[in-house]
Amino acid sequence: MQFFKIGDLTKMNRNYYKEIKEEIINCEIYKKVKDYSKNRKELDTYYNVGKILIDAQGGKDKAKYENKLIKEYSRKLTNELGKGYSITSLKYMRKFYLFKIGHPVGDHITLIII
Repeated sequence: MQFFKIGDLTKMNRNYYKEIKEEIINCEIYKKVKDYSKNRKELDTYYNVGKILIDAQGGKDKAKYENKLIKEYSRKLTNELGKGYSITSLKYMRKFYLFKIGHPVGDHITLIII
């Protein structure tokens, strides 16, 4: 029969606790990085689609008034890819591109995990 002092049991429990805590923290960090990567890819896509729409409409100045092309692309994308490509969505992508080129500071923001 083996006897442990109360201090020894506490140390053993803390080691297991520490391992469990580290596993959970690592999982949470992984989820946040994964979420960040997913969100970053979506934002990159919105930016690129917005840029392509501006180019297709003849530049920034003309794009403000050219909605016929967006209506056509929305219809085609929705038919071929499903929901998520409404006229409003494409307009928001275009606006996001225009906003981002006017505010380049967003390119320098990085993820900090504590």
